[in-house]
Amino acid sequence: MSTLKNKVVAITGASGGLGAHLALDAAKKGALPVLFARREDQLKIVQDTILNETGIKAPFYTLDVSDPDSVEQVFTQVLIDQKNVHILVNNAGFGVFEEFADAPWENIEGMFSTNVLGLMACTRAVLPHMLERGSGHIINIASQAGKISTPKSSVYAATKHAVLGFSNGLRLEVAHKGVHVTTVNPGPIATDFFTLADKSGNYVKNIQKFMLQPSHVSQKILEAMQRPVREINLPWWMNIGSTAYQVMPRLVEKLGGKSFRQK
Repeated sequence: MSTLKNKVVAITGASGGLGAHLALDAAKKGALPVLFARREDQLKIVQDTILNETGIKAPFYTLDVSDPDSVEQVFTQVLIDQKNVHILVNNAGFGVFEEFADAPWENIEGMFSTNVLGLMACTRAVLPHMLERGSGHIINIASQAGKISTPKSSVYAATKHAVLGFSNGLRLEVAHKGVHVTTVNPGPIATDFFTLADKSGNYVKNIQKFMLQPSHVSQKILEAMQRPVREINLPWWMNIGSTAYQVMPRLVEKLGGKSFRQK
């Protein structure tokens, strides 16, 4: 098992939720987390927390991953400042739960710009350096929604399906070049993601007892950083359902019934 000590771990969407947990946990393992998000004030809070708990001052950069020019400029600066990015965690993303017929185009475009194109832009910014070095790890936060879609998440699920397709192809492209690609496919995580995605609060209320804790997901990702795997699927029982869906979709949709309509 490799060590994370002195590894530069770039994490997008690091101003809260899973990204903030992962940054702190990586620092506790001796890594240098590099934080990216749009909210500078929140990044400063995460930086202070990491410094107070680990003594490591994690650099941060304000970044909107949906702006490709900004991604290029910021990561160019990061590579000047930090010399290397050993691990990139593409965690930035958002969802809005609404039926496709009612979805404003700006929500559709925004989800694809952030969840898919932003992820690709960040990957492209660091991948050439990893290939030149002959080592690196890209970790893409996808979702169980990318494997099995449900009502009111058709667009969000489409973005995560795209992340899975991109990651699987990229993995094959770089496997013989020393670069690993891992996809993380969690079910619902108890974070502020749902402040925007589920404004009614109904979905969270319905599935709250099944929600993953960000600390648990973070620990699984840390394990993969030290021993790369193809996929992380959480929780295990939800992954059984999504796997079954690939084999017998009609039956799973029929059996899913009301449970698919929690939003």
